[in-house]
Amino acid sequence: MAKSQQTFSKREKEKKRQKKREEKQKKKEARRAEAKESDVGIPFAYVDKFGNLTATPPEPTEDEEIDASEIVLGIPQKVEEEFDPKRKGKVAFFDHSKGFGFIMDTETQEKHFVHVSGLIDEINENDKVIFELEKGQKGMNAVRVSLQE
Repeated sequence: MAKSQQTFSKREKEKKRQKKREEKQKKKEARRAEAKESDVGIPFAYVDKFGNLTATPPEPTEDEEIDASEIVLGIPQKVEEEFDPKRKGKVAFFDHSKGFGFIMDTETQEKHFVHVSGLIDEINENDKVIFELEKGQKGMNAVRVSLQE
């Protein structure tokens, strides 16, 4: 008897599988039929001269002539700005016993570290100076510091 019960459950499972396959096939055919019907009325979109999507086609009188040589592909080349390495500033703080201080750049209002080894002239607080910037361990350092005439 155990064999007949086992066979019965196998038949039931096979019937369920067959029913699922048929349902899946019907759904597939329904989707295909629906897709064919909707292909007829596809909404069409146009792009205007500003890059916006519109439902109306652009006016042929508004066509603009575009020179293909002006189109830049990729990353635009960096234009080298002329950079004056000489900066002007004011000594915000300087400790002679420790040999370092800070200079406030008059243009950018940034403070730059200065070490006694980067000095040309001896400086004191509130002196107006001319200096150059150099990359240091913790940021930009003022080097070749001299008093402003």
